[in-house]
Amino acid sequence: MAPDFSHRFCIAPMLDCTDRHERYFLRLISKRARLYTEMINCGALIHGDRKGFLRYDSSEHPLALQLGGSDPAQLSQCTRFAEERGYDEVNLNVGCPSDRVQAGKFGACLMKEPHSVAESIDAMQQSNNIEVTVKCRIGVDDFDSYEWLHGFIETVSKAGCNTFIIHARKAWLKGLSPKQNRSVPPLCYKTVHDIKRDFPHLKIIINGGLNTLDQAQEQLQYTDGVMVGREAYSNPFLLAEVDHLLYGEEKTVKSRASTLESFYPYIEKQLGEGMKLSNISRHIVGLFQGQVGARRYRRYISENAFKPGAGIEVLQKAVTYIA
Repeated sequence: MAPDFSHRFCIAPMLDCTDRHERYFLRLISKRARLYTEMINCGALIHGDRKGFLRYDSSEHPLALQLGGSDPAQLSQCTRFAEERGYDEVNLNVGCPSDRVQAGKFGACLMKEPHSVAESIDAMQQSNNIEVTVKCRIGVDDFDSYEWLHGFIETVSKAGCNTFIIHARKAWLKGLSPKQNRSVPPLCYKTVHDIKRDFPHLKIIINGGLNTLDQAQEQLQYTDGVMVGREAYSNPFLLAEVDHLLYGEEKTVKSRASTLESFYPYIEKQLGEGMKLSNISRHIVGLFQGQVGARRYRRYISENAFKPGAGIEVLQKAVTYIA
C-alpha cells in the first residue's frame, strides 16, 4: 500500500490569518500543502452568511474546514454543508483556549469531556462521507498526564476519528492568553511521538513550535505529518521547498517576486468585486522576510494599501525596494 501523504505538511487554521485570500496566495507557493480555514463557529455557519464563510477558490484543494462547536446536531449539519461545498476534510477544534471559545463551550475545554467529543465525531460522520479529524492539545489544565491523553485519543478514535492533529503543548484555560498558550507551556514532542507509537493505526500530525523544514523532516521520522502555523504566515516563502523536500516533486525555480506577480490577477479580480487592497496585502508583507529591503517593502505597503482606490501599483512600487 502506498504511504498516505495527505497530511504530510499542513498549514494551521489561524484566526484572522488563513482566510481565502491567504490560502489562495499560499497555494501559489505550494501545490501539496494541506490548507485549513479559520475556525468557523457552527452557529455562525448555520445562521449567518454561510455562502461567504464557505467561499473558496478551486485551486485551494486540498482544503479543510475547521469547525468550532459542541452540539452534535449542529456539528453534523455543518459537516454536511462542508461536504456539499466540496471541502476535503472537516476538522473539529478541541485545542483553542480563548475565553470566547470557552464561553461557547468548545475548543480546548472539550478535552475534559472525551465522551462528548466522541459523540460529536460520531454525529459528524453519520450520513456524511467527508473525512472528520480532531485538533487538540497534549493536555488542558490539570488534565495533563500521558495516561489521560491516551484515554482521550482512545475514546475519540473509537467513535471513528482516524486523524489527530496534536499541538505538543498543554493549554491553560485560566491565566494565559491565547498568544501565551502558543509559547509559555513547554513543548513536549515526545508525548506526541508516544501517541503515534501506541496508536500506530491512527494518523498523528504534530503541531507546535515548528519553524523550518529541517524541523519538519525530523518530526516526520516519528509522526505522519506536521502542521506549521505562525511561521508560515509571517514567512510564507517557507513553503517554496515543501513540494520538493516533503513530497518528492520535481524541484522548481520560483522567486518571491514572480510569486507576487502571479498573485496580481487574483488581487485585481478581488478589487473589482469591491475588496479593499489592505484586506489582501496584509497576507504578503512577510513574503520578502530576510531579504535586503524587506523593511521598506513592508512599510510602504502598510502606509499605502489602506488608502481609497489603492491597487496593485502599491505592491509594484513596494517590490522596487527589494534589492
